[in-house]
Amino acid sequence: QVQLQESGGGSVQSGGSLRLSCKITNPSISTNCMAWFRQVPGKEREKIATIDKLGNTDYVTSAKGRFTISLDNDKNMMWLQMNSLKPEDTAMYYCASGPIWDQCTVARMRASYWGQGTQVTVSS
Repeated sequence: QVQLQESGGGSVQSGGSLRLSCKITNPSISTNCMAWFRQVPGKEREKIATIDKLGNTDYVTSAKGRFTISLDNDKNMMWLQMNSLKPEDTAMYYCASGPIWDQCTVARMRASYWGQGTQVTVSS
């Protein structure tokens, strides 16, 4: 069974950086597409970055140029490097996976498995 576990959340000041980690246990076809989501209370969960097993990446517009998603298939680890953080980045961040590798984009990715979430708080 696929299991995902995020870590690395915390509190930072505006302009700071944070790196989130996602440990992937029992990778399978259900982890062909990996993604990071975030959610603010009262709002929909937002896809912010995707990566497939070949390393192809996609980002939501607000994350482009600031966030970098990466994946190490051998270590079964995924990361989200977040730079130039803004207060509006404050959210619960989730690691997620899905089976459809050829639709592994922010627009089309659908998650089958989720981590428990890690809180990111950016203060001004």
